[in-house]
Amino acid sequence: MTLTATWKMHETLKSPPGARLHPSRRSLMAATGVLGLAAAAPAQAGQGAESGAASDGLDAAWLQAVLERYAGFGEKASGGPGDETCGAWLEGELSRTGYACRRQSFDVPFLDPKALTLASGEAKVPLVASPVAPTTGPGGLTGPLRLASEGGDLTGAIALVVLPYRRWVTLADPQAARPLEDALARGAAAVVLVTTGPTGEAIALNVSARKPGPPRPVAILAPKDAAPFLAAAAEGRPATLTIDGRRGTRSVYNLIARLDRKAARTLILTTPRSGWFGCAAERGSGLAVWLSLAHWLARTDLGVNVELAANSGHEFEFLGGEHYLEHEAPKPGKTAMWVHVGASAAARDWHEFGALRPLPSADAQRVLTATADVIDRVRPAFAGVSGLEATLVATNATAGGEMTNVLKAGYGTTIGLYGIHRYFHTRADDMRCTSGELVRPVAAAFRAAIGASLGGPRAG
Repeated sequence: MTLTATWKMHETLKSPPGARLHPSRRSLMAATGVLGLAAAAPAQAGQGAESGAASDGLDAAWLQAVLERYAGFGEKASGGPGDETCGAWLEGELSRTGYACRRQSFDVPFLDPKALTLASGEAKVPLVASPVAPTTGPGGLTGPLRLASEGGDLTGAIALVVLPYRRWVTLADPQAARPLEDALARGAAAVVLVTTGPTGEAIALNVSARKPGPPRPVAILAPKDAAPFLAAAAEGRPATLTIDGRRGTRSVYNLIARLDRKAARTLILTTPRSGWFGCAAERGSGLAVWLSLAHWLARTDLGVNVELAANSGHEFEFLGGEHYLEHEAPKPGKTAMWVHVGASAAARDWHEFGALRPLPSADAQRVLTATADVIDRVRPAFAGVSGLEATLVATNATAGGEMTNVLKAGYGTTIGLYGIHRYFHTRADDMRCTSGELVRPVAAAFRAAIGASLGGPRAG
């Protein structure tokens, strides 16, 4: 990329993710369904080697249209409007491509918030809350703010727990779980976690839907908003925490699509589609890779059946993936290979000199694992793809997310990707955090790795 092109991109993207900008006509058309994927890739018949790229899922404009379509569905909380609409869109796309689709339903918790705020004195800021913790009701909960790190009795207090700096993922992380449990054990009436990280944004934390949630209200405060409340907590000044909304459980579904070639074994290709917020880079980039591969596999006979799954319930410690693995996935003996395209497959990197500034390159904080039987075929395919070129042998220690459960279930041949980009699990994970240009090399590498691992396409 030339310096001029890089500067133009910087001028376009210099507003921080999450800033309210007027959407482009293209984005609005993608969100409302007016812009179809075919329309995003101009007809190129007769134009040489690139003529099939768009229809085959490796054209950057085609991938950009997938990303914009996904982002246009809005927030992707499991079972919410964005998640449901996304699943229906994918079902239509895959059905037209020749796959037989079915839905696997299950239940997840939800919270439709009416008010999520912390107020003390003149300061009042928004929060993020979990659907597995109790609400306060519309009147809120008032008590003294206390820093949990200071120790002592917290009975009746709203405890502030300042987490250490990192790219946070889950409340199951001991560095988050232990101080939360400690504050509650010391009597805190509620706990507010400050998720210290690379952007200053509130970072939502995955939670389990299969274990009991916290017994008292828990919320997340953005580090950029924390200063007045840390000062208030140092003096024990009163605050009001309000977590009000409708809580319950609702039905969601995994979308499963199958191409039955009457082969002895099946290639399984999975990706999550749900997430806490808009998830443009966290979920969207992996979904674009997955859909690109789905189109390619429909046209390419690798001597295996193909089964795809786009799973909901991801925020609940991979709940949708667990349901698919337990009840729907082909058994290990019937599976040729399991490929999982997880989080942050192709997210933008950022300079951190003062304010975050966008780069044209991908964030290297992404990991690729492959089992020992195919790793020598996978590594060459990902050569030069930042972060992914250092492919690790897949073990329970190196595999991330859903792939840990897949390995434990006895699937012998796997490839899996996961990552944590800077705006991961934040409301600011929007289209500034990814692009079709960033997705393209990852999609191409997965195609090469799968083809090499399965011996290439069958003749005829």
